[in-house]
Amino acid sequence: MKTKLLILTAFLLAIQRLSAQTGFGQSENWNADWLFLQADDTTALAPNYDDSRWLRLDLPHDWSVEQPMSPDLASCTGYLPGGIGWYRKHFRTDDLDGKKLYVYFEGVYNRSKVYLNGQLLGYRPSGFSSFCYDLTPYIKAHSDNVLAVRVDHSQSADSRWYTGSGIYRNVWLVSSGPTHFALWGNTWSVRKVTKGRATLQFDMEVEQPVNGLTAEVELLDADGRVIGTRKTAVGGSGKALLTMDVRQPRLWSLDTPYLYKARLRLLQDGREIDRDAMNVGIRTLKWDANRGFALNSQWMKVKGVCLHEDAGVWGNVASRPVWERRLRELKSIGVNAIRMSHNPHAPMFYELCDSLGLLVMDEASDEWEFPKRKWLKGWNVGKPGFQGTYDYFEQWIDRDVRDMVRRDRRHTSIFMWSIGNEVDYPNDPYSHPVLNGSSITQPMYGGYNPNAPHAERIGRIAKRLSAVVRAEDTSRPVTGALAGVVMSNETEYPAAVDVVGYNYTESRYSEDHQRYPKRIIYGSENRHDLPAWKAVRDNDYIFGQFLWTGIDYLGESGRWPARGSQPGLLDFGGFRKPLGWWRASLWSTAPVVYIGSYQIDSNAHRGRNRRDGNMAPSMYAEDLWNYEPGQTVRVVCYTNQPQARLLLNGKEVGAVQQKDDDTSIIYWDIPYESGTLVGEALDKSGKVVASYEIKSSGRPYALTAKLLDSRDRLSQIEVNVVDEQGIVVKLADNDVTCRISGNGRLLGMENSDNQDVTNKRDNHERVRLGRLLVYVENGTSVRFSSPLLQSYELKLK
Repeated sequence: MKTKLLILTAFLLAIQRLSAQTGFGQSENWNADWLFLQADDTTALAPNYDDSRWLRLDLPHDWSVEQPMSPDLASCTGYLPGGIGWYRKHFRTDDLDGKKLYVYFEGVYNRSKVYLNGQLLGYRPSGFSSFCYDLTPYIKAHSDNVLAVRVDHSQSADSRWYTGSGIYRNVWLVSSGPTHFALWGNTWSVRKVTKGRATLQFDMEVEQPVNGLTAEVELLDADGRVIGTRKTAVGGSGKALLTMDVRQPRLWSLDTPYLYKARLRLLQDGREIDRDAMNVGIRTLKWDANRGFALNSQWMKVKGVCLHEDAGVWGNVASRPVWERRLRELKSIGVNAIRMSHNPHAPMFYELCDSLGLLVMDEASDEWEFPKRKWLKGWNVGKPGFQGTYDYFEQWIDRDVRDMVRRDRRHTSIFMWSIGNEVDYPNDPYSHPVLNGSSITQPMYGGYNPNAPHAERIGRIAKRLSAVVRAEDTSRPVTGALAGVVMSNETEYPAAVDVVGYNYTESRYSEDHQRYPKRIIYGSENRHDLPAWKAVRDNDYIFGQFLWTGIDYLGESGRWPARGSQPGLLDFGGFRKPLGWWRASLWSTAPVVYIGSYQIDSNAHRGRNRRDGNMAPSMYAEDLWNYEPGQTVRVVCYTNQPQARLLLNGKEVGAVQQKDDDTSIIYWDIPYESGTLVGEALDKSGKVVASYEIKSSGRPYALTAKLLDSRDRLSQIEVNVVDEQGIVVKLADNDVTCRISGNGRLLGMENSDNQDVTNKRDNHERVRLGRLLVYVENGTSVRFSSPLLQSYELKLK
């Protein structure tokens, strides 16, 4: 393959290519035509190494998810392997003619070493940081150049959740002159907003500055009209700053995420030598210890979810259409904020949140100077392991935090920087005398342990990392997600950050608000239960919560067999679960109603007792209506309306009931009769404003399929098993085979079954709840078949 230096093209094309987010130069996606070996061969760095038998593939690539799951592997990372792998890429260039070439990796998991023509370019242990290397010193023009990457995930149980292995994010080739904008050196911030005017500040940084440099900023509205241009000289330090006023600004908000575009040019004696582009969302952020959080001067509640980076069958390979569909579904539930748990995510996540109108809490790490427990045989089961990232913490954490902030600070959606998650677990490993006699809602692993590291160390590290953040960005607050608030209160940790996150510690909200009246408190990680939400809803001083989690994820698995953990509002396939419908009844502003059912004596739906002594209705009820005739069935209704009623075959079988604030669920116990069950939500006047219908199904008869989304060569297809009437058979578990025509490729079949540890990348899979999600690249049509069922062919083009 021959790769030539790019020349400047039309600016809109440059914007597309600059999605590499380096902030300088001209970027070319470099994902195609790599070679891969899943083994360790130290001679593979040599340019003349024989790689003719290696696997040819395109990036991004996660080798772990491609392997079989095994009970002999660690549950924390989804019973999937790690190991060591090598990647190689051959390329050629013309004469550089004074230009420079760089390679930019969005993320490699982990402990990567990168070589060009046998020369080491650098080592980056973090699997979540983006990084860039200068290729220029070792480039051989008009010759075969070999870029080799060694990825060492031999510590396969180094995380509490699934991370994947390999070059699992995009790679870019960047070309520039010797003087150019610095890597992630350009950013913007809002200095002031009044009714008719907003003042923006642009900070720019130049690498290898020379005399005669000028930085220019041109601001365009969303329709592409230029609304302002400013220039400023670049000083000898390479730094430049300018401000720009925007008249009658349109604000970025959750409902209308309006984005301006800034075009930056670096000029030398009036001649352009570099350029950059970034979206700009004008908004104001404000926090108050008594009133919470305000976006654009409007006090609001943050309705957030925590998200890991995997997507079921995809592993940790980031696919923009897949994540856009997932994020849109979360937003339709009422979610307005995402916590990047517990590491910086791929750049496209932030781009999506900017454009969709979602706030983002960016997070640096899950582990500091000592390892946490990593469960190997099931979550909280048996003896844990202690592999991790702690061994390079002291050397790399400052740079990792700094790089997170510099890379992501230009994103409108980010409203908080988190320096760590649950680094203060009591006795995991830090300890403090206050633990003797204390009671908290997180695991304590005993009282004070004088032989453990003292908790005071946490405060010192928090002050250090907070300073790193503030050195790069002062427009957002620093936060941390505290697990052992009782212990951390005895350290400098809470005072080191601007906003204090409490994980699963709602019981201390009121007490700590009174004890620390200037402390700004929120729920940084919370269970789905109603009392946790009421603690936010009913207290102005608690500005929000982040549910664990928004979507089911791989890893942190229970006992074998288990692919991952299932506390999400959406399942592995991105479909809304009953829990997601229940949350929508609490968070959505649009009318919501959902009905589900279950046997009253079902152990799967046993909840806490109500005040009246009866069993609380479940928030996990599937929309199923198939039981034995006459069997007593509980039908639950999740709605944000004040009342609801239930109809069966057109007749009222559940009288109008008021919503119960103790459970936020309406329910009826009725004898089963086949047919159509309809839940109707009524407003205060008794008017029906929303309805939800479920039907009894017959036996599986046929397959159907529909296209949920198709773009960027990727089709996301929902396959259903239906009866003769076309009703989805929720009890079906038929095995479905997929065959593609027209040079297409099957990327995976996701049934969202956490207990199903079979291969999700072959061409057949069992449905769960009568449904299956299929990912197809290219192709003209896809045919689905199953024994004894009518097949279905779906045209893709």
